[in-house]
Amino acid sequence: MKSVLSYFILIILFFLSIGIQAQTFTIKGKVTDKESGNPMEFANIALLNPNDSSLVTGTMSELDGSFSFESEKGDFILRVGFIGYESAFKNISIGERSVLNVGNIRIETDATNLQEVVVEGVTSMFESDIDKRSYNVENSIVAEGATATELLETLPSIQIDDEGGISMRGSGNILIYINGRPSNLSGDDSENILAQFPANSIKSVELITNPSSRYDAAGVGGIINIILKKNERTGLNGQVNASVGTRDKYTAGINLNYGTEKMNIYGSYNFQDRRLFREGEGLRESFNPNTSPFLNQNNYGENYNTSHLMRGGIDFNFTEEKTLGIYIQGNIRDRYSFNELNQRNENSSRQLDSLFVRDTDSKRQSYNIETGINYTWEIDALGQRLYSSASFSYDDRLQEEFYDQAFFNESNEEVISKKLLQFNERPQWSRFYILQLDYEKPFRDRGKLETGLKGTFGEWNREQDFYQGDINNEFRLEQNDFFSDGFNFKEDVYAAYGIYRNSKGKLGYQAGLRAEYTETISLQESNQNVVVNNYFNLFPSAYLSYNLGQEEEFTANFSRRINRPNMWGLAPIYRVSDLYNLSIGNPYLQPEFTNSYELGYMKGWEKYLLNGTLYHRYSTDILTRVLNVDENNVATQTRENANSRSELGFELINQIQVTQWFDATVTGNLFYSELIADNIEEGLVNSNFSWTVALLANMAVPNFATFQIQGNYRGPIVLPQGQIEPLWGINAGVRKNIMNNKATVSLNVSDIFNTRIFRIKTEDQNFVQNNMFNRETRIGTLSFTYRFGGFKDRNGRNRDREEFDEDMDF
Repeated sequence: MKSVLSYFILIILFFLSIGIQAQTFTIKGKVTDKESGNPMEFANIALLNPNDSSLVTGTMSELDGSFSFESEKGDFILRVGFIGYESAFKNISIGERSVLNVGNIRIETDATNLQEVVVEGVTSMFESDIDKRSYNVENSIVAEGATATELLETLPSIQIDDEGGISMRGSGNILIYINGRPSNLSGDDSENILAQFPANSIKSVELITNPSSRYDAAGVGGIINIILKKNERTGLNGQVNASVGTRDKYTAGINLNYGTEKMNIYGSYNFQDRRLFREGEGLRESFNPNTSPFLNQNNYGENYNTSHLMRGGIDFNFTEEKTLGIYIQGNIRDRYSFNELNQRNENSSRQLDSLFVRDTDSKRQSYNIETGINYTWEIDALGQRLYSSASFSYDDRLQEEFYDQAFFNESNEEVISKKLLQFNERPQWSRFYILQLDYEKPFRDRGKLETGLKGTFGEWNREQDFYQGDINNEFRLEQNDFFSDGFNFKEDVYAAYGIYRNSKGKLGYQAGLRAEYTETISLQESNQNVVVNNYFNLFPSAYLSYNLGQEEEFTANFSRRINRPNMWGLAPIYRVSDLYNLSIGNPYLQPEFTNSYELGYMKGWEKYLLNGTLYHRYSTDILTRVLNVDENNVATQTRENANSRSELGFELINQIQVTQWFDATVTGNLFYSELIADNIEEGLVNSNFSWTVALLANMAVPNFATFQIQGNYRGPIVLPQGQIEPLWGINAGVRKNIMNNKATVSLNVSDIFNTRIFRIKTEDQNFVQNNMFNRETRIGTLSFTYRFGGFKDRNGRNRDREEFDEDMDF
């Protein structure tokens, strides 16, 4: 393994040693809002031919408003645009200098035909790039006061299941990034990762449906990158926010920033205190002899969650080219919950045979901390760049559950001899290290090389101590060895990648290759069973784009991905919250591999953007859930590798600027899925057509407020033994600026018609089961945000952090 790493390091050193062969031409600058001075991220930068205004090349501005791209020598028109703003134009000449700095480009709100009327402008939430879509959720009204999970549910292409699991375009196995780094907030579902982040702490969300070789190969369904807020304006500035929701939901937070020319210090604190209810129903018909044919279940419970999220950091600008960043983030979370479960065994006439009433009291305490350091070196003005980073995170959790289970006979009389008291203690911890080095180098033919090394080292430990008392031991709690166990899992991934991109005329291309070597080892404590699984894989990617004309483009891409089984799918420890419905992991799971293909077309008009994508995914060794019912009518869910899954779909995104004060984004996705799992059980093959539709509309009423409505519909999702039924929901909100635009007040209601109810049907030759899960989703929230500070020069104007020439403003 050391020789492999040495080889990768030599590759990096080789690329670093390549000198610049000839002169190239670079255009750079920054885009800001003319009135506020705030940077404009994702603004459209276009270089136009002065003869016919045809598009030559272009780019989008970064999160800090800056942009940089290469161009041929000649005279051009530079156009800067953003939906809801007037476009800015400037004639430029390229060739006198290798780097042309066009300075600070200030654009202003388009007030055409509005005369003296002041409009609270509509801000576009959606931008599309060659390999990702970005949503500016900072302006999301419908997600005010929500969690990150609830925020994601409002975005097109995203669906959340009953356990908080995330799917994108109907495919699960999503990789969650926080600020571009894999998340390590241990939990048995995605909701535990995301619930600790309030929506108010999130600036934008990137959906990377078919990641290139630059990204980790994990995440078959794609990558969701959550960008947290981080202000970089000079002077002391910040904002405070607070919200209150129906049925005891409270959030509050503060973001502070102090910036100078050489240093930027930022910090934030967010608090959540939320109560949520959940209810469920289930009916299982079993065909096994000697058992009651029907199991009729219903439950109701409530969760009380309190969390404290703290984040801070500092960026040192040693020079314009060299920046050092240090950050630290911590979260403390407490959760208390109770649940009442009724399980009725019924005969063929649906009359009561017996009844179990199981009351659960649970409390969970957890904390995690993450810290890291990064260094960026802009080696030269032509774009040669070196980036390095190191991070560490640790998560610790203790969950305790107390169960009181009573038994009633067919006459609905309690039978004390079958009463059970149980106690389950589940300590968990994990730690995660990431080391990364990336290098970028442009060439004289406008080509660009990107390469890098990355090491990801993780360890997860889970224990379960289960105690039980019954009438035989006078209800004293004694350890149950069958359900008590421990599991430790380590996974180290060594990666190296290389990407080359260039263009010839109207054709752009990018090719990449990522190599990953994975070492895993697990240990089950009860039997000292050790499982070692090491493997090496190559992950190619390729992207093509063809410019058909002004703001019109055709794209094609391919990538190979991997879905490694995680701690929660591997751990052979029973989950015992319901003794009729158990689940257990499988330590012998193998990774799942996917080949993903996309064909895309994008066309932009002055007030309309059309983006269509035809995609196909073929996966092998599918990680899937399998349910088995035994002769005692106990269902056990486990994980298995199914043969294959094939998906073919078409996604269409329409972004429309109807008027200056109204815009809408409509997304539709139609796909066909086929799952073949006959290696698990003969004849276990399932397929279906499904679809999703999403709408996001913004309307600004002059001199009054901004309204937002969001809705989505998700069709059925195929499973090996059935399907997840369709669901839909609508959210709406209103926001108004007050106190001379320094503060904002908003009101929203999520799932207005209370229709976002999760239903699943499961069946095989031994049983048929229908389940309903209803988490509290109809929530009304009132929010308030106040913004303050901001450095101004002696003339009272906002001054930007970067030093651009004032005479270049336009």
